[in-house]
Amino acid sequence: MVEQSLVFIKPDGVRRNLIAEVVGRFERRGFGFKKLELRTLSPNEVDAHYQEHVGKDFYPRLRDFILSGPVLLMVLEGDRAIDVIRTMVGPTDALDALPGTIRGDLALSKGENIIHASDSVASAEREIENFFGALVA
Repeated sequence: MVEQSLVFIKPDGVRRNLIAEVVGRFERRGFGFKKLELRTLSPNEVDAHYQEHVGKDFYPRLRDFILSGPVLLMVLEGDRAIDVIRTMVGPTDALDALPGTIRGDLALSKGENIIHASDSVASAEREIENFFGALVA
């Protein structure tokens, strides 16, 4: 089943010049790039994206981190994109991520974990709409 997923390289990955490394992994895996955009997010975009975390103790730090620099937004498309990308990315905490995953190879911590990837088809649709208005044709 062909799906779309929102993926973004977070400010730590951009600052550490990891864009080519991360994008290359998705290219080699055969994903189609429907959208690719480097930009600094607005506070409203961050709040909409992380709506389930607004109000939690850790959210102000997460928000400040995501607003600290540009992110590379991507809409990737491919067969079973959500599950395949989540496997490629690895668990949120870099210490739990296996070698060979993006976080296992490149992330420094749970807080600076390089990348975001949609966790379900419903999340992907909501997240893509937050940043681009609708699923990308």
